[in-house]
Amino acid sequence: MLKASGLLLAFFACAAAAQTYPTRPIKVIVPGPAGGNVDNVARPLAQKLGELLGQPVVVDNRTGAGGNLGVELAAKAVPDGYTLLLSQSGPIVISPSLYQNLPYNVARDLVPITLMARSAMVLVVHPQVPAKSVRELIALAKAHPDKLNFGSSGSGGAIHLAAEMFKLLADVKMIHVPFKVSTQADTSLIAGELDLIFDGITAAVPHVKSGRLRALGITSRERAPALPEVPTIEEAGVPGYDVVSWFGLLAPAGTPREIIARVYTEFARIAALPEQRQGLIRQGATPAPIGADVFVAQIRDDTVRWAKVIRASNIKVE
Repeated sequence: MLKASGLLLAFFACAAAAQTYPTRPIKVIVPGPAGGNVDNVARPLAQKLGELLGQPVVVDNRTGAGGNLGVELAAKAVPDGYTLLLSQSGPIVISPSLYQNLPYNVARDLVPITLMARSAMVLVVHPQVPAKSVRELIALAKAHPDKLNFGSSGSGGAIHLAAEMFKLLADVKMIHVPFKVSTQADTSLIAGELDLIFDGITAAVPHVKSGRLRALGITSRERAPALPEVPTIEEAGVPGYDVVSWFGLLAPAGTPREIIARVYTEFARIAALPEQRQGLIRQGATPAPIGADVFVAQIRDDTVRWAKVIRASNIKVE
């Protein structure tokens, strides 16, 4: 009887907390630098969420270990609704297969709230590369194994894995040249030191429009509004190819369900605002708000998918 009474009291305490939530500022951990891709998505959303909840929502940028540090801090935070995590997909679905001693377990330590947006990449080549299409690039790579090189922002990152999946599905061999950041790879590609890269659409568009780079294919299964004339890699000759990064909102495991529901409701309202949608599109992202159940399935499927690519490509991170 006492145990049942205790559970009942805990239930009413959680319900009361949800009704008064929030009573103080909320922190949104962003596992990336200020001005980075995740930060650019997080800040306008955080500002609007603060307006709707009536409390400041502060973005807390935490860099390090490919985003793992920020995710770890969120996973270990007090689950009271005052610490949230807005992360890109990498630390959630790629890191578990890259790092042997990851200090968090996504399924155990985090609760998905909503997926906010998806972001595709574009396969671009230097004009000196004779291939004018994905099929021609594949034929060139097959004719000259390990002669073409591609850049990335580091081993195990989204750009690198996009290329590795391309290599696997197209059955070609190319050389990986890692850089510390994608802008360095872009500079090297424009200078003709690299042959190709899987680049962010926003970063690539100015160079494609100027003719300094040639776009061959979009990594998602839908064409990009910024480059509508460029086919997807799948329709251009690589069946099954589909690579997107996503931006999702999560909370520490144990956060009251009533608070999770409140946060989701407010974010759904924000996602429906035309100015928010246009802001995401300007950053090369596609608004894609979905609920927790679908988001959980996305995380599970993506984790399995990237684990297969990492194993097949024998990718290791020091």
